[in-house]
Parts: sequence; C-alpha cells; structure tokens
Amino acid sequence: MLEITGIHRGIVIDHIKAGLGYKIFKELKLQDVAYPTALIRNVHSNKLGKKDLIKIDNVIDLNLNVLGLIDPNLTITIIENGQVIEKKQIKLPETVVGILSCKNPRCITTTEHNIDTTFHLVNPQTKEYRCEFCNTRAKL
Repeated sequence: MLEITGIHRGIVIDHIKAGLGYKIFKELKLQDVAYPTALIRNVHSNKLGKKDLIKIDNVIDLNLNVLGLIDPNLTITIIENGQVIEKKQIKLPETVVGILSCKNPRCITTTEHNIDTTFHLVNPQTKEYRCEFCNTRAKL
C-alpha cells in the first residue's frame, strides 16, 4: 500500500473529481516549485468513488476562482503545526475576471487587449456565464 505522510504546514486540496488533479496541479504551476508537493490520483472515496488529492507542504496563495471553475466541489484544507485550522468548500464563482475569454468577435474584450474579461454566473446547474460587456453566454 502507498503511504503519503501528513504535512506540518501547508494546504491539502481534497475531493477533486478523479482526473482533474493534474489539471489543477499544472494550473497552480506546482511542477515548478522547490517545496514538497504530492498529486495523488484515483484515491478511493466513499463519497465520490474515486478522487484526486493534492498536498502542498507550504502555504501559498490560491486563485479560488480558477479552482472553482475547474472543480466547484473540491475542499481546501489549511494545515498549521500538523493540525487542521481551516476548511473551505469551493463553489462556482459568481464573477470571473480575466480567466474566461469571450467568443464574440465584436466584444470590446476581443478587440481591446487591455480590458479584462468579466463574466457573471447565470446558471450554476449548467455552469453558464454571461459576458459583462456584450452579454454573450459561455458554458464551461
């Protein structure tokens, strides 16, 4: 059996849908860091069947909007001195700035590159967002 030890100070990203762990790992650029990290794939889960898990042996800033877009059901656990000090349930973000691209060729964000895209959640069930500038809809 594979044994992954606990971390003293850092972050655990848990309840990642199986197969999405690598995408999150790359999005956070964890392959380039000097501190210990672990991507554990296809771990047995009573709730999900299988899940992925990421352990980061360091406290870092996380873009929760990006994580929420990749997997809105994951959990962030903050560890200090080997103890859980905080758990955060991630959800789809209500507003997303500078992450999604508008597909409308006439949208100002397409022609003016110094303007960040801004999308607002329209339908959480279908993961549909609306561009603030031209009202074009985008599904994840």
